[in-house]
Amino acid sequence: MSQSKVSRIESGKVRPSLVDIRQILRALDAPPKAIEEISALARQANTEWRNLRELRRKGLATRQAELKALEASSVHMRYFLLSMVTGLLATPEYVRASLAHSSADTSRAAAGKLERQAVLYDTAKRFTFILTEQAVRWPVVAPPALAEQMDRLASLSHLPNVRIGVLPVGEPTQRVPLSTFTVYDSTLVTIETTSGSLFLHDGRDVQSYLDEFSGYEKSALFDDAAREKLAAWAAACRS
Repeated sequence: MSQSKVSRIESGKVRPSLVDIRQILRALDAPPKAIEEISALARQANTEWRNLRELRRKGLATRQAELKALEASSVHMRYFLLSMVTGLLATPEYVRASLAHSSADTSRAAAGKLERQAVLYDTAKRFTFILTEQAVRWPVVAPPALAEQMDRLASLSHLPNVRIGVLPVGEPTQRVPLSTFTVYDSTLVTIETTSGSLFLHDGRDVQSYLDEFSGYEKSALFDDAAREKLAAWAAACRS
């Protein structure tokens, strides 16, 4: 976080987001009671909602920097991907295609997405990704490029700190998935919708999403079973 931003927060010119609050409290090694009290105040001061218009106004590259900070300050990250492959797992072609809808210059955002992928190789961190078949097979790119994207998923699943699971269509689950979400450790959930992102810090909300994720985890295919399914889907693309 830049000194100028800290100064604007201190002077009351900028209202800190919940992500800002979380970074500051971690940096100061704040005691649990202070974290609880300040987080409660932050929840009252913020709607915990960021609409897409605001994100575009600030710039998509800024969003990538915020996500990089979240990943840097977390140890175990869980991603439930309902409709698309996340930037952490995406090939360069997939990244560019996922940003093609924007009328703004997306080159910095694309570079930010690819730069963030380095965190996957930090073995001090753990990642669990669960992708629906729809997320894996949705034609964001042409079939040959989509097959390469599936190959990348299979390759990354061999990393010792990365688990990649797939939920084939027809696989019964305890709940019906409604949205893409990410759980950072056991302290924060981000939920993606068509019009923006929701941030949840309340422990009860976070636990609810951890329970939901655990249910999908029990139904998903991992390791060789996941790689076999990905290989079959990739072969279908290439044919």
